[in-house]
Amino acid sequence: MGPIRGLKRRKKAEKGIDRNGAHTSPGNQAHQGLDWWEDFSKRITGLSSQSQDPPKFESFLKISRRTFSYICSLVKEEMMAKPANFIDLNGKLLSLNDRVAVALRRLSSGESLSSVGNLLGLNQTTVAQITWRFVEAMEQRGLHHLRWPSAMEEIKLKFEKIGGLPNCCGVIDTTHIMMCLSTTDRASDVWHDKEKNRSMIVQAIVDPDMRFLDIVTGWPGSLCDSVVLKSSSFFRLCEEGKRLNGKKIEVPEETELREYVIGDVGFPLLEWLLTPYQGCRLSDSQVEFNKRISATQLAAQRALARLKETWRIINGVMWRPDKNRLPRIILVCCLLHNIVIDLDDKVQREMPVSDHHDSGYRQQVCQSSDKTASIIRDKLSLYLYGSLLS
Repeated sequence: MGPIRGLKRRKKAEKGIDRNGAHTSPGNQAHQGLDWWEDFSKRITGLSSQSQDPPKFESFLKISRRTFSYICSLVKEEMMAKPANFIDLNGKLLSLNDRVAVALRRLSSGESLSSVGNLLGLNQTTVAQITWRFVEAMEQRGLHHLRWPSAMEEIKLKFEKIGGLPNCCGVIDTTHIMMCLSTTDRASDVWHDKEKNRSMIVQAIVDPDMRFLDIVTGWPGSLCDSVVLKSSSFFRLCEEGKRLNGKKIEVPEETELREYVIGDVGFPLLEWLLTPYQGCRLSDSQVEFNKRISATQLAAQRALARLKETWRIINGVMWRPDKNRLPRIILVCCLLHNIVIDLDDKVQREMPVSDHHDSGYRQQVCQSSDKTASIIRDKLSLYLYGSLLS
């Protein structure tokens, strides 16, 4: 399991997060009364026009009441801990539900601190403090929603149904969180990526249900995908045979196929990371293999698009974010993404599915190729093509 720097010593600045994860069933959910939302929605509409209809819970927070109750139950202890007695502009003490709703609104809307504060009748400093306390609470209580699975059989079966790739355990992809940084800060140049944006990279490994199994973030957008991969604990564990080390299967010519993940051409071809064939003059079996890779990759592309669409604080261009805190905010957004899936949230099920998460970014190309992996890929592609024709 990769380290998460800054959780035990929160006051120490950090450069990144490397986190592995898996599915667990949520525990008992806190009861939520309907009267709380009635009062809270009046807080919103009361600031503008009494004639307005109160907003719907689901449209305001982007999740169902059931999911909201579960999140409240997770963070209750930390969110209500003293000495922070958060109050609104009228001096009213904010309840647990109030505080969680404020934080979720900030994360899901992407609105500025002042906009959220004006909407809810709060000082923007209060919004900032509540949101950060929520982030810390989720780090403490929600990490069990992001772990590498102990058993992969169900995941492998689902992936094989999607693209016909046997023994596949995940899809790896990256996305950029764009930032507007001060031009007077010389250190900001390191965040300058190839598309002339300043950004932070998120590398994610995703299962067929669009859950995050592993994330790495905190690295500057100037780094290529292969460098971020090789810096991760996931890479080290795979190279040491401590990850993707389950049951092997045989393909023709006595070739063993170990567990693996797939990625696009921006990643190196390795025994445990299969990528598409590059070039224009491809054989029929290679073209068919690339089609299978492309169909399977959609899981990661859609997961990253859903992450940004739902938790819009990391969508678009962030205005001068704290680069030491941003990796932890990204982690918590990934935890919330997984919780929504774990609870089979009806609101999320009804959202349209997109696979565009890095608009304007060109495909990176990595030429690194392991010789053994290349042989294995060739034999696998021929085997799959032969199965298609038989």
